[in-house]
Amino acid sequence: MRYEYKILPAPTKGQKAKGLKAPEARFANTLEECLNEQAAEGWEYQRAETLPSQERSGLTSTTTEWRNVLVFRRLAAATTQQDDADLLPPPAAAATPALAATIEGDETALRADAPASITPDDEEPMKEEPAKVATPPAFLSSTPSSETSEQVSPEKTDETSDKSKP
Repeated sequence: MRYEYKILPAPTKGQKAKGLKAPEARFANTLEECLNEQAAEGWEYQRAETLPSQERSGLTSTTTEWRNVLVFRRLAAATTQQDDADLLPPPAAAATPALAATIEGDETALRADAPASITPDDEEPMKEEPAKVATPPAFLSSTPSSETSEQVSPEKTDETSDKSKP
């Protein structure tokens, strides 16, 4: 589904209405009227956002003003949905004959076009061997290559390894 969005500035002060005296009540009524007007036009209220706006201040400087906006959305128009149909793959009738035959239930159509590298059903597939652990190259390890081939046992201490060095 595609949506189109509409952004409106949020009201900053409430309008006078009969029976509403408090500023909070007037503001809530103004906001309610705005939301109901947009809903009548098919717009669904999403959220209110506070976003920065760069504005000129004087001749050479700019200031950042924070603006409150209301976000609405609705499904895109029918013309846009028709454009989406152009992005879809063609129907099965226009597909390749082998694919069309498979869709209709004739599985032999694909087997005739199958490459020779696929093994037949009567042969057993090859068993996978466990992966071998890769060892890093000698220049990446901190120990010389002669020591990497030997397993260092936990009984060895630094003193015994120091004796073997000249």
